[in-house]
Amino acid sequence: MSAGFADLEHAIVHRRARLGVIGLGFVGTPVAALFADAGFDVVGVDVDADRVAAVNGGRMPFEGDEPGLGRLLEGVVSAGRLRASSDYDELRAADVVLIAVETPVEGADHKPRYAALRSALEALGAVLEPERLVIVESTLAPGTMSGLVGPTLERSCGLRDGRGMLLAHCPERVMPGRLLHNLKHTSRVIGGTTPRASVLAHALYRHVVEADLDMTDALTAEIVKTGENAYRDVQIAFANEVALLCEELGADVWEVRELINKSPGREMLRPGAGVGGHCIPKDPWLLVANAGNDVEPRLIPAARAVNDGMPAHVARVVERALGAQGLRLAGVARVAVLGYAYLEDTDDDRNSPSAVLVEALRQAGADVRVHDPWVERYRQPGLEETVRGSDAVVIMVAHSAYSELDLAALRSLVQTPVLVDCRGVIDRDAARAAGWTLWTIGVGAPAAEGAA
Repeated sequence: MSAGFADLEHAIVHRRARLGVIGLGFVGTPVAALFADAGFDVVGVDVDADRVAAVNGGRMPFEGDEPGLGRLLEGVVSAGRLRASSDYDELRAADVVLIAVETPVEGADHKPRYAALRSALEALGAVLEPERLVIVESTLAPGTMSGLVGPTLERSCGLRDGRGMLLAHCPERVMPGRLLHNLKHTSRVIGGTTPRASVLAHALYRHVVEADLDMTDALTAEIVKTGENAYRDVQIAFANEVALLCEELGADVWEVRELINKSPGREMLRPGAGVGGHCIPKDPWLLVANAGNDVEPRLIPAARAVNDGMPAHVARVVERALGAQGLRLAGVARVAVLGYAYLEDTDDDRNSPSAVLVEALRQAGADVRVHDPWVERYRQPGLEETVRGSDAVVIMVAHSAYSELDLAALRSLVQTPVLVDCRGVIDRDAARAAGWTLWTIGVGAPAAEGAA
């Protein structure tokens, strides 16, 4: 038991602090493993019994290509430095607790409800001992640390922020496929509700982060994290809107993008079939969630509308492509959708654009089949059986397996040679040589219809 914050700082610096991690998903699992590998005693808590069992077995509780994570987990669990539980009482002995639970936006108003965060805070408060450090890694709307996190913990544990406990916000900056790399090599913003909290959190993360650790206040940290993802969303929306314009005008967005990016200071992103994942579809809404009456956000909601509309646009492209072959979606066409995760080579299908596309195609009357080599429920019956007899094949995700397709072999399996490339991964000359009619997002319809 730490006798005071000075003792806590000493324990953190010398790796003797006991750590708790709430939430063993894409963030909490690699965070727990890294700190355990740095020499800390770590316990992870999650309400999902399958996740707990996987971690205790030294296995990743999710699938995907995560370089080094599986081996790291196996090592720290075998060494006894990491264990998992569904019992919050395990956190009673923790000196530092990190919270990494989902913070979705919900409803037509796109507001955060924070059900998982509230539950975690209340359960933690029931076991939190005095003079502990609590760090929230989950992404938060600006003002949530002061308006929700602090008050909820104070009510549930009876301690005062800055006196009986210390609070900090250190939002994660990771993406599937690069979890360990991002955690170690991407800079972090540390926002304490008090300067002392920032100092202690900085000392903790210094053990695992090799990049910059910038100390600030909690509100600034909240704005930085939501702002950086909103910025990304706006950039993607620009690329997608230019792609839509190119299709309409009969141009090629991929050539346009290449030439734009030759201009100094320009970096137009790749267009695609929509934006998914846990962060970018919601973080822009978190950024504007607590905007007052004097500020009416316009750019950020407009970007969200562009990106959210891309799966419906893909459905229209499929319908048009089939129409050029004399086919209708309703009751006639069979469509194979390749890729259901939101990101290549991962099983993360949160807010998947493919889910929206599949629903739109089925609503239009198409017979839709889905394949994804990473998402468990769509691995079978396999790629070949999924596309066999199809009238259109739609590549929604740039999985490595789809970037290396044998186009001639694939062509031999389908009923109608319509291929819709939503990620720019198919070589157009190779597709034509294999007998496909190729439709590529961002390429004008005359060029697509002229392909044979």
